[in-house]
Formats: sequence, C-alpha cells, structure tokens
Amino acid sequence: MSGTPFVARRHFILGAAGAGTLAGLGGRATGAAEGATRLPDYVSWKDPETLIVHSPRTLEMKRDAFGSSGVTPADQLYIRNNLPAPDARIVQDRDAWEVSFEGVRNPRSMTLGELRQLGVESVAAVLQCSGNGRAFFDHQASGTQWTVGAAGNLFWSGVPLRRVAEALGGVADGRRFITARGGEALPDGIDPNTVMVERSVPLAALDRALLAWEMNGSPVPLAHGGPLRLVLPGYYGINNVKYVKRLAFTEQESEAAIQRTGYRVRPVGQRGAPDQPSMWEMAVKSWVTHPLRETENGPVQILGVAFGGDKALRRVEVSTDGGTNWREARLLGPDLGRFAWRPFALQAELPAGSHLVASRATDAEGNTQPETFPPNERGYAHNGWRDHAVEVTVG
Repeated sequence: MSGTPFVARRHFILGAAGAGTLAGLGGRATGAAEGATRLPDYVSWKDPETLIVHSPRTLEMKRDAFGSSGVTPADQLYIRNNLPAPDARIVQDRDAWEVSFEGVRNPRSMTLGELRQLGVESVAAVLQCSGNGRAFFDHQASGTQWTVGAAGNLFWSGVPLRRVAEALGGVADGRRFITARGGEALPDGIDPNTVMVERSVPLAALDRALLAWEMNGSPVPLAHGGPLRLVLPGYYGINNVKYVKRLAFTEQESEAAIQRTGYRVRPVGQRGAPDQPSMWEMAVKSWVTHPLRETENGPVQILGVAFGGDKALRRVEVSTDGGTNWREARLLGPDLGRFAWRPFALQAELPAGSHLVASRATDAEGNTQPETFPPNERGYAHNGWRDHAVEVTVG
C-alpha cells in the first residue's frame, strides 16, 4: 500500500483535530461553531479540548494530546462502547456488584467486596481498540474512522483471575477458553447472542488476567467498565470486557455474534466466520505525536509513543525522510513493564521544506512494524509505519 495518497488525508486529519471534528471522515461535527467539543452526559467529566466526538459511544483522543509522561489521564482516554453504559446506580455501591463464576470446580457468584479479599495486583497496560488506525485504509472500512487516538496507557489494580480460580477449586478439566460477559442491559425481544458483549480468549491468558476495580488510582469509571472490568494486558480492548457479570472457563468459544463473526480478520468483501483469526493479541506499534504539521527552523524535538503489544518493547527508530534513513530514539521515563508503552524522543535538525516523519518500533522478539499493512474488511490491527507518519513543514 503506497503512502503517497495518504499524505493529504493525514494532513487534513491533523488540521481538523483542532476543531474537534472528523466530519470529512465519517465523524460528527460536534461543537465546531463554539470551538469546543460537546461531550455526552455520561462522559461530561472528560476534557473536551483533548477529544474528538465521533458518536455518543465513540470518542477519540486527539493526536496532539498524547503527553510524554507515559500514563494516559482518565479524562483524556478514548471511549468505545458496543452498547450503552448501564445505569449509573451500579457504581453507587460497588462492593455489592456480583459476578457469576463458572467452569471451576466450585462454581458460585461472588461480590466485588468478596473479590477484594482474595488479593490485589497492579499492572500498567495499553488499552487499544481493534480499529485504531482504520482511517488510514483506503477501502472505506465500516466503523469509526479512528486515526491513532483509540489507545491509552493505564494503571489497573484488582484481583488476578488465577487467584479467583484457585479460591474456587481450580479450573475444571477440559476448559480451553476464558469467556467473559458484560452486564449491559439488552433490548427485549431479540436473541441475546446477536447483541451481548461476550468474548472468549485462550486459557493461556489466565496468567495475566485481572479483574480490575481501579484505574489510575481511582475506582474504574462507569464509562470505562466500572465497577469491575476484565483486563487482559496485551490483548485488544474488545477482550477487556466492561461491567463483567459472568466469567466462565469454557470448552468452546462464546456463541455470541461479537465472538463468532465479529472482530474477525478477513479479506475485504468477506463476511465474518468462526474459522478466521480473532482480534486477540496486539502487535508492535508506534506513532509520532509531535510535531504534527508546522515548526520553525532549528532543532526539532520529535516525540511519540511505542509499545510491543503482546511482547516487551525493545527499541524505537525515527525517520525524517520518509523511511530512507533511521535513527534510534531515546525512550523516556521508567519502564512500566512488558505491556505498557514508552514515550520516545529524538532531536533532529530539519531544513526548510516538507518532511515525512515516521517511527517504527521493534519488540523483544525482533518483530518490527512493517512499512505497509494489508487491508482487511473491518480495518483492524493497522500498524504500518508509513500510513502512521506525519508530514511536517519547516518554515
């Protein structure tokens, strides 16, 4: 996939972000006349200056809002909800929230209050929507036209799922998947499998799975899955089920449509099917966050974020000439662990003119971001460095 056609499109995106819209790419022109984005009521506590409202259930963090501290503030984190959030009353007494545990030797329901007594661990991990980068494909994939802002790096705290399984006698024999169902209200009169959020991941994820009640040091907000959310570091966001209400160790994957046919990677024009790859583990990825369009003559500080996906990050390289030459960037701040991202920086001298500034990351096993990424029907998993590059003009 050639990067040339995307330069003008990318330039438009960056310019439009200042107005808080992506109207030309399928977004909603919200609040442009006032110069600020109007947020839906359930996320009115977020910072409107840092977000793009695509729809009431899809909000994207602006590319220039990514900081260099490594942790994404809750009030800037993107929103992607497949169903409307439950009634806010569920977070009035968080400890009363109940989860049904199945596929263990002693199945039962437990309250959040009981789960707190089983232990607590914390992990820093990237949360990223499967469609992050969809806007860079040229086949007009359906769904929100995310650029880079459907991702964040967060601290999660809660009880490890393995501790819960141990407390309930261990995982039953023959179970191959962890299957989690959200507690959203479902419409009456239709088959629940067609709309409910229930996802299955391989049982191997048990060693990292967390039932999280805290995000960045505060109770998980309702908009992000509170009072209790399944967190699977290294896995795409759809698997990190919000408002988790049922947690089962199962022999087969869920029969819900969101598992059987949704979030499946397939060629453009094909329908989703259970035999296609599922959106599970994330791949290595990075993108530049500064500068984005124009800068003055002199030294330029190039900033961005990078992560290894399911694996640890090894290094990040930056090119200021569209990929002809690369220099290794400096990773900023402390290493927050295998599943977290690292901000990076590189000081460069850019002469007057236009420059295509790109970054490419490499994980601990030597996997490097590809230059291009083949299109797929739903526009998932794009990590090609050329389409994520930015055109910077030096005056």
